[in-house]
Amino acid sequence: MKNIVIGRYIPGDSFLYRMDPRVKLIALFLLFVAVFVIDELWVMVGALAGILVLLPLGKISIKKVYFGLRPLLFLLIFTFVFQILFNTQGRLLTTLVLDFDPLNVSLAGLIFIAWFYGKRWTSFTFLSFLLALAAILTVLSQVTFLRSFGGYTIAIYEEGLFFAVFILLRLVIIVTLSTILTITTKPTDLNLGLERVLKPLKIVKVNTEEIAMIIGISLRYIPTLLDEANKIILAQASRGVDFQEGKFKEKIVQIISLLVPMFIISFQRSDELANAMEARCFVPGKPRTRLNQLTWKPLDTFVLVVSLVLMVASIGVRILW
Repeated sequence: MKNIVIGRYIPGDSFLYRMDPRVKLIALFLLFVAVFVIDELWVMVGALAGILVLLPLGKISIKKVYFGLRPLLFLLIFTFVFQILFNTQGRLLTTLVLDFDPLNVSLAGLIFIAWFYGKRWTSFTFLSFLLALAAILTVLSQVTFLRSFGGYTIAIYEEGLFFAVFILLRLVIIVTLSTILTITTKPTDLNLGLERVLKPLKIVKVNTEEIAMIIGISLRYIPTLLDEANKIILAQASRGVDFQEGKFKEKIVQIISLLVPMFIISFQRSDELANAMEARCFVPGKPRTRLNQLTWKPLDTFVLVVSLVLMVASIGVRILW
């Protein structure tokens, strides 16, 4: 939990850090449109390759981006498996026949138990899970020495595999772009950029300052609350509470013991924030001055033009192909 980077600003020095937050938000929106318009797998692979090239140029650690993706690994795996198992359109590519007998089921159970109790000793939990899953599927499909008492056939179709990979890449790109935004932008700059980007909505009587403030505070306090949760877990672990072991009923009690202090800390933080805003004479809806002003640079114009070109190109590819 301490390695989660959602909403967390990490200081650095590159062109991504020096960009105007307004440009980052507009470029992110344009790139999101481009990603959702794309319907060709090779174009999506090229987009992911472009982002992987952008990361070292922007001096952003791939490890940090991985930590941004890690909370969504279950969603990514579920989406991939769901498409593989239930999308039966297109040409049949291959089938995997799983036969269940006492021997291979026992071996599969031993592999799962070994992974479950050994995952705490490795830093690559996701990789170890994939290896354990591959080993279980191999055992169930290859080891059939005893009398089988059941079976299941996994059929992989062309469209199912295509959409599984396609949706997986789309989600990875979206989360990676969002992670780059939060890593390279200070919360105060992000809040100010949101205000400026949403300013045209004032024409229809929308209070853009309050909307930007709510979004900025939400992003700012995600890492703060995660740090507090990590402190509570360590404090309770020192008192003998183990969040990974125990029966289901015991885990429910352990989760409740975590949620109660988290709610208390959240209310305390919100009360402290309200007092700080009142001490600075904050009045909702009233005009406020800014210590730091945003400046538009040639780099911002270049990035905005490139993002617009990529969006138009993706629409063109969608129409032509």
